[in-house]
Amino acid sequence: MSAPVLHVEGLRFSHGDGFQLQVEHFALQAGERVALIGPSGCGKTTFLHLVAGILRAESGRIEVLGQRVDSLDERARRAFRIGKLGLIFQEFELLDYLTARENLLLPFRLHPNPPTREHAQARAEELAQRLGIAGLLDRRPARLSQGERQRVAVGRALAVAPGIVLGDEPTGNLDPDNARSSLDLLSEQAAADGAAVLVVTHDHGLLDRFDRVVELPSLVEQSA
Repeated sequence: MSAPVLHVEGLRFSHGDGFQLQVEHFALQAGERVALIGPSGCGKTTFLHLVAGILRAESGRIEVLGQRVDSLDERARRAFRIGKLGLIFQEFELLDYLTARENLLLPFRLHPNPPTREHAQARAEELAQRLGIAGLLDRRPARLSQGERQRVAVGRALAVAPGIVLGDEPTGNLDPDNARSSLDLLSEQAAADGAAVLVVTHDHGLLDRFDRVVELPSLVEQSA
């Protein structure tokens, strides 16, 4: 078996209100789809933020796509996150003053080593076609339905062809049918790019969509 795209060992993180997160071991394989579950406040979002380098661990090892993220300074972690990872949030976090096309192109504008304008435009057009939003690229988020905004958010997360897509309750505001179809869409598009997917969810009705289910705080594997 090849090396995992995400490998965590002996992770420790805490903050002033008494919260503590400890993860002894976690690994994510290339192309794998994993759901992260657990009670509110157990640290699921914190774990994603540590993997993405938004937060920095106090101790332990976090290796992402062969890079020791825990050893990077803040600037380097940001550059790594933008260049190598895809993030999807519950509220989608689209920029209202940008069109759908401009939101799709945003990762390239922020990229530490941006591609040519032609490459970025071609990638945005490709993703828009795959996601069924090619006719909506000139609309701003306020003129898009919730499902259309979700598709733009998926496209933005996949723009730089990341090795891992991290989702923090990306279906939390959707009804059950739309939640399942949106998660399927994310999985299909990530698979097309060869990306692994790690998603935080409270919706146990979605767990059959994943290859594995693990639970915080102990990261015990559950049957899907």
